[in-house]
Amino acid sequence: MAGDVKRAYRSEARAASAAATRARIRDAAARLFVEGGYVATTMRQVASAAGVGERTLYDAYPNKAALFTHTLGVAIVGDEQDVRVLDRPEMTAARQQADPRAAITQLIAYTADLLDRAGDLIMVSVEAAGADPDMRAAADAGAAATHKVHLALTTALHQQGSLRAGLDPTAAADILYALASPHMHQLLRRHRGWPVERYTAWLENAAVRELLG
Repeated sequence: MAGDVKRAYRSEARAASAAATRARIRDAAARLFVEGGYVATTMRQVASAAGVGERTLYDAYPNKAALFTHTLGVAIVGDEQDVRVLDRPEMTAARQQADPRAAITQLIAYTADLLDRAGDLIMVSVEAAGADPDMRAAADAGAAATHKVHLALTTALHQQGSLRAGLDPTAAADILYALASPHMHQLLRRHRGWPVERYTAWLENAAVRELLG
């Protein structure tokens, strides 16, 4: 029994150490990708900034595309759990919300947090898409997943009869896709320096006005 406890402890310690190393690598990679761009950032630079050997880095991530994909994915959802945004409890709750404005409020609150975590990295993939096929694939996949999240909510609003007259779920999702885009977030939060409270309030009011009338 004591041996089992010791083995479990060692296993947990190794897992915690590996998670801490991955977090350190992600932090370094995110900073370098945002500061220097995807193409200019090298695995050697990331290893040095993270304080790990290149072999350790390559053992965890076989190439730069895998490193970027993991770093972006964790930034988007906020953890390492393999649960996409569409299936997160906050998004499920928003779709089940009986009050249409409350549903939009929940979506916008989640989106604002997501973009503050991951918006800069999303823009890295967008800006590098023309020069790198891996980044083109990442940007396209991210855009499709985002629109799917918006469409799920607008479909629920449509089924409640809450969308404004003449607006179908797809057109409503397109509006959300534009308003809550990482591009708009970059302009207002980064370029214009809006506080998150102002950005979130503007986004919520704009979405309510455009979708609910």
